[in-house]
Amino acid sequence: MKKSSFLGATQITDEGIKKHFKSYDPVKVIFELVWNGLDAGANSVSIEVRLNDLGGLNAVSVFDDGEGIVVENYKKNFGRFNESLKKLDDDKHGSHGRGRLSFHKLSEKATWYTRRDGYDASITIRSGAIKKFAVDFLKDIDQHEKLRSIDSGTYVELNGFTEINLPTDPLLVAQLSREFSWFIALNPKRNILFNNQIIHAPDHEVHKTDFTINEYNFKAKVIRWDEKPRSEKSFNYLINSQHRVVHKELSKFNNKIAFHTSAYVFSEWIDDYDPYLLQIDPNYSKEMKVYKTVLSELSSFQRNLYNEFLRKHVDREIEKFIEQGYFPTYHNLDENYAEWRLNNTKLTVKEIYIADPTIFNKLKAKPAKILIRLLDKILISNENDSLFEVLDGVLDLDKDHMNKLAGQLQRTTLENVISTIGSLQKREVAVHKLREIMNERYSEVLETPDLQKIIENNTWLFGAQYSILGAEEESFTTIAKNLRAEVKDIDLISDSDIASGLSVEGVNRQVDLFLARKVPSFDAKGESHYRCVIIEIKRPGVSLNKKHLQQLDEYAEVISKHPAFTSDKMVFELILIGRKISRDDFVIRQRLDSLKRQGVYGLVTDSNVRCYVKDWFTIFDEFDLSNNYLLETLNTRLIDLAPKSTKKLVDELQI
Repeated sequence: MKKSSFLGATQITDEGIKKHFKSYDPVKVIFELVWNGLDAGANSVSIEVRLNDLGGLNAVSVFDDGEGIVVENYKKNFGRFNESLKKLDDDKHGSHGRGRLSFHKLSEKATWYTRRDGYDASITIRSGAIKKFAVDFLKDIDQHEKLRSIDSGTYVELNGFTEINLPTDPLLVAQLSREFSWFIALNPKRNILFNNQIIHAPDHEVHKTDFTINEYNFKAKVIRWDEKPRSEKSFNYLINSQHRVVHKELSKFNNKIAFHTSAYVFSEWIDDYDPYLLQIDPNYSKEMKVYKTVLSELSSFQRNLYNEFLRKHVDREIEKFIEQGYFPTYHNLDENYAEWRLNNTKLTVKEIYIADPTIFNKLKAKPAKILIRLLDKILISNENDSLFEVLDGVLDLDKDHMNKLAGQLQRTTLENVISTIGSLQKREVAVHKLREIMNERYSEVLETPDLQKIIENNTWLFGAQYSILGAEEESFTTIAKNLRAEVKDIDLISDSDIASGLSVEGVNRQVDLFLARKVPSFDAKGESHYRCVIIEIKRPGVSLNKKHLQQLDEYAEVISKHPAFTSDKMVFELILIGRKISRDDFVIRQRLDSLKRQGVYGLVTDSNVRCYVKDWFTIFDEFDLSNNYLLETLNTRLIDLAPKSTKKLVDELQI
């Protein structure tokens, strides 16, 4: 006898229902229909989406081979809204009776064809009267063809589509993969298909461990997802021998940076675990103790995974920081020292990042650059203890992380001392070789490219402030060179310029050297500007005299009047360097003496274009005096350079 059709209504108004879906993503309609099939125990859920020629929706259906819908008990199915059929059922996703009504975000009508317990039926709901539903019992011939050959299942068909379109097929497949990631990983034998394409779990890593509690064996599997699952947070799941979720609770690692997990625990003990019945069981406290121990073991395992993951994640992030220019580039620093500086700053940034990932996570480019470069400067100062005090007061660190950070900063101090000693010794040897060249070998012809490379690699000779001059800026260098050519007779060599024992012809085979750099800098008030440094190095056979000083003054005047160099944001320094100042010269020495009160060695003009005159031997003595204590303490044994050729010395100074 055919059962009678009937009408029913959800116990809430149409407006009340639709209010719940006001900001609902239309793609979730499909997700909810799939979850309904999985909640019904389906081994396979198949989605079909067809588009018309204009790219709009033409057909949407979801078919599952689950247990079907209990139609006769409609009040506990379609009559519910926002109310669970089984309270706190952790094995079911769509147990609150509202997902089925989300269809109205895509279509005007939804029809559920179902087979269960030997009967066939259809349920129809229209979006215009969404609280009402019509149930029709069907003959076998009237049942949807997808259900005729199986014992139970449900086929949902949407009709009358809105103008809202779904994502493209590849994007929808990716979203389905993320939505059902934890379920697919847990149930590899249960399939979800989209247009006959099997949905696979997204990229992930699997980690396993075993442990024993009160003679019960437990197996745990933790999946770390490369991307956060779409709707499920990081949960711990208790799975019984029927592969059903008996209980789940949020993982302690939900808010960790880029660390997304699904953790499953399997054991016979779980078959008898029911947290709601246990509360009236005399063994409640004993069972809860086991439960808490299980979570503790799982948490410890995940913590080790997280620590390992975080170190790798931070390494990747730091490499991105370097690629994006967050770290200093250390131009014109000694290669070994520059490498140490970079690695030292990387290690410190890494330890701080690991100690508190929230500091660098999602930090924008500008503040990240400022923070990293400030750390780089502090780490080569004597303020490591102060840095540690600041970090200790700001970061919320446990004892282990604080000890690691303290160890890194202490190691940094020691390595900085070692690196400084190595750098100082290398500079001492360079001065020793240059002194030999300028004192004993200056009459020999020095090829300009060779000497220029020596100077460019050792700009620290002119003072600590010139240690980093950066790379050449072509336009600035070109203009500076062209303006130099306007200075009268700047390349002319006369008898009065020649050091004793040399000829004009011999000296003319050597060439003056010219270096020009423009680099961003800051003044004492923290204001930014361009620091323009121009260095004129007279050939070794020339002794500096008043003619060269006049040329320097003239060059300064030409620069100050040039339109390209009149910006208030450009600060110029002109440095004239020669092997020595002529002993017959009076003007240069007078200018030097008159500006001694400034406390700046070599200053001869203190104006908007500052001019300096320096000789090599005073430069060498200045280095010895400024590093006197350390040099005496190190007591470096300097080798006799007489046996070495000039070419060999030049080659060594270029390294």
